[in-house]
Amino acid sequence: MIGAHDARTFRKPQPQLEIDSRGTGVTDLDAPDILDFDGAQSHPRHQGQKLRVRGKGLPKGNNGERGDLYVVINVQLPKQVTPEERELWEKLARRFKLIGVQGIVRMAMSGFDVACWDALAVAAGKPLVTLLGGAPRRIRAYNSNGLGLMAPGAVADEAERLLEGGFRAVKLRLGHPTLAADLAAVRAARKRLPDSVELMVDFNQALSLAEALERGRAIDSEGIAWIEEPIRHDDFRGCAELARELRTPVQIGENFSLPEQMAEALAAKACDLVMPDLERIGGVTGWQRAASLAAERKLPMSSHLFPETSAHLLAVTPTCHYLEYVDWAAAILAEPLRIEDGAAVIPDRPGTGVAWDEEAVKRYEMA
Repeated sequence: MIGAHDARTFRKPQPQLEIDSRGTGVTDLDAPDILDFDGAQSHPRHQGQKLRVRGKGLPKGNNGERGDLYVVINVQLPKQVTPEERELWEKLARRFKLIGVQGIVRMAMSGFDVACWDALAVAAGKPLVTLLGGAPRRIRAYNSNGLGLMAPGAVADEAERLLEGGFRAVKLRLGHPTLAADLAAVRAARKRLPDSVELMVDFNQALSLAEALERGRAIDSEGIAWIEEPIRHDDFRGCAELARELRTPVQIGENFSLPEQMAEALAAKACDLVMPDLERIGGVTGWQRAASLAAERKLPMSSHLFPETSAHLLAVTPTCHYLEYVDWAAAILAEPLRIEDGAAVIPDRPGTGVAWDEEAVKRYEMA
C-alpha cells in the first residue's frame, strides 16, 4: 500500500525490478500498490537500462501537490515471459485470502495486473500483444455507444449513426416493460440497418426466466446475433435452459468473477458465447486463463468494455469473436483507439499504447 513519506526498495527476481519511491513510501508488500502507469521517459530495450514510470491517481500530499509516484526501474528482461512473471496474482490473492478476492479487491488487483503487464511490455519496447506471443492486427468490433431504452424512431436513427467508422455490428439494449415494446425497438433497428450488419441485444439481467423464454422465442425470428444476459448473471441453470431452448445464441460473461466462475458456467452449459470483462476476470492474467477455457470448448469469446487493452488480448485469444467498442476514454487519450472499416487497429506502440492527453486530463480533473 502506498503510505506516507519514507522510501524503501522493492526487489523481484526475473525481471529484476529495483523501485525507489520519491516522496511516497512503499510498505513491505511483494509489490507496490500502483494501479496505473503513465508514459515512460525511455523505453529500455536492453538489460540494465532504466525506465521512469509515473503512477497516477494518488492523493495530494502535504505540500498540496498531487502525490504521483515516481519510480526508477532497473529492468533485466528474460527473452520470454516465464511462469514466474505470472505468479504476482497468486501472491496478492494469498494476502487477501481472509476477505476474498471479490468486489473492489478483485477490481484493484485486476487493475494492478494490467498495469504490471503494460509496464513489462513498455520495458521490452513491444506492444502488449507481441509480448503475449501475437502481433498487432485488426480486431472486428461492434459499436456499443448508445442504443439504450428508447422509442423505436430514436432507436432507428441512432442505429444508423453508429455505423460511422465502417461498423458492421451494433448492440441494442432491451428490457422494456412489455414484449411488444422490445419487439418494436428490435424491428425499428433491424429495418433501418443493412442486412449485412449484425444486431446484438442486451437485456442487462432485466428478465425472469419465464419472461426470457417468452421474449427470446419471439426474438428468435428477428435476425439477432446474440441475446446477452437476459436473466440474473449467476443463474447458470436458468441460462442453460435458455441456451437449450432458444435458437438465438445466448451471450454471458461480463460478470464472471475470475476464471473459476467462468469454468462453473461452462460446466453448466450456461451459454453459447462468452464475453469476459477485464476488470472482473482478473486482468491480463485472468483473461489468458479465460481464453484457454473458451478454447477448450471452442466457444467464441468477445470482450466487455476496456477496448484499448482488450484488443491486444483478443488478438491472442484462439476463439476471438468481437471487441466491444466504446469511446469513453477517447476524450483524455493522446491517441484514441482507431477504428477502420469496422475493426479496431491495435497500435504498434510499447505496452497497451495508451498515453494521456495531459491538457484534457487537467480539464476534467476534480479537486
